[in-house]
Amino acid sequence: MILTVTLNPCIDKSSVAETLKPESKLRCTEVVNEPGGGGINVSKALRKLETASIALFPSGGHNGDMLCSLLREADLEFHAVDTKVETRENWIVLETSTNHQFRFTFPGRAVQEETMITLIDHIRSFTPSYVIASGSLPPGLPDYFYGLIVKNAKTVGARCIVDTSGPALQALQGKGAYLIKPNIGELCKMLNVEWLDKNEVPDAAQQAIRDGFAELIAVSMGPDGAWLMSSDEKYFAAAPKVEKKSTVGAGDSMVAGMTYMLQQNRSLKEVISFGVACGSAATMNAGTQLFHKADAERLFAAMG
Repeated sequence: MILTVTLNPCIDKSSVAETLKPESKLRCTEVVNEPGGGGINVSKALRKLETASIALFPSGGHNGDMLCSLLREADLEFHAVDTKVETRENWIVLETSTNHQFRFTFPGRAVQEETMITLIDHIRSFTPSYVIASGSLPPGLPDYFYGLIVKNAKTVGARCIVDTSGPALQALQGKGAYLIKPNIGELCKMLNVEWLDKNEVPDAAQQAIRDGFAELIAVSMGPDGAWLMSSDEKYFAAAPKVEKKSTVGAGDSMVAGMTYMLQQNRSLKEVISFGVACGSAATMNAGTQLFHKADAERLFAAMG
């Protein structure tokens, strides 16, 4: 069983406007509300791959109720821990005149650490085979919190995949996650180096593996593709050329695609290729729709 963990969930509100102009009344289309946040997006993507998961997250207030309602409508299995504080919301606006997407991301409110400890206790009770912890930390939680999730996942024999950034990612050193997904800039910070050439990425990632960050490291490079490294293997997947409409959820789609293949014990080459295919397929759709399975499978097949 796959358990996704979202520590800072949200309602993603998307709309469309012809042009964004200051000091003007902007005429927008009807708002589309969708459940969001890293792990929840991964669960949504896994559902598109016809793979079951349980989404675990804190929620509260009117937005928290809406989040749970939207997940029920999507027929996604979930478990929400009540926070007593309002769940955050994000805004995504597409400007049709330029095809530029504007993403307004808000931090959310501080959540009591005791509430999050309760959430961690639930990880053990679900006894998953994979735990996917994805997204930002809410205000007030220590940077090492993802390390606690890794530790508790290991106690029930689960492989823990973490997709985060900044100090929370750097705090994973020595915690031994199963897989992490930094970009090149984040990999530089992990190794305390100023700059890495694309050709230096595999060796740098394998150094991070030796430093105890994870058993596997996937380095995402957006339209340039991605690398996947273990301590003794390295594979590159070039990103297919597609018409980009939105980048929302592309990284979460990539994580879902990789987990889907890992669960089937597929080769690391297939793992990274299908992950890139899912991420690329997600960019083909506007708003927060993620990807269509048929698009991901077609791109994967074309990648050889």
